[in-house]
Amino acid sequence: MPDYTRLRDLVSHRVTFDFDSGARLVGYVSGVLPQTGPIQVMRMSRVDLYDANGKVLEHHAELSFIPNVMTGFRVTEGPQGA
Repeated sequence: MPDYTRLRDLVSHRVTFDFDSGARLVGYVSGVLPQTGPIQVMRMSRVDLYDANGKVLEHHAELSFIPNVMTGFRVTEGPQGA
């Protein structure tokens, strides 16, 4: 797992996270989890989610997200498809 420990230095800062799709997440970092060791979750406040064209899609007073590279996904419930 990559080392994201320097993200702890961003607490109380307004930060922009850019994604490969062109989407952006902008807000204030309010904390990281766990308190020690590798960072797995970031808590943010006053967050705006933008699409690739810069249009605000959502606004959140608080939002937690995983600031790591996604390695895959799978269906855990529901139709499995063909």
